Amino acid sequence: MRDYNKFSVWEKSHQLTLDVYKMLPTFPKDEMFGLTSQIKRSSSSIPTNIAEGCGRNSDKDFCRFLYISFGSANELEYQIFLSIELNFLEKEQGQILLKQIEEVKKMLNGLIIKLNNAES
Repeated sequence: MRDYNKFSVWEKSHQLTLDVYKMLPTFPKDEMFGLTSQIKRSSSSIPTNIAEGCGRNSDKDFCRFLYISFGSANELEYQIFLSIELNFLEKEQGQILLKQIEEVKKMLNGLIIKLNNAES
């Protein structure tokens, strides 16, 4: 069993989720059950799937959850981009979040490659 707290990608994705949640109160109230809800789910899905994958017994299972995290990061990336385009989010603030997402995706990709190479 792995301890998800010891993975820097989990720490980064957890901080990303906290940062995303901090900016959501500025969104229009009529988006509470729309884009705001989707952003909450996709952002929290990243560290959640890393944590869940750490509870699995094999590198293959762990890797599967990392792929899910990566997909959620892609989903969040688009939602932040859309939020900027809709003027729900200031461009500068959105760019900071997009940079964090890019960093998390690179870290996830690196860990996935490492796990896949270990299986070979």
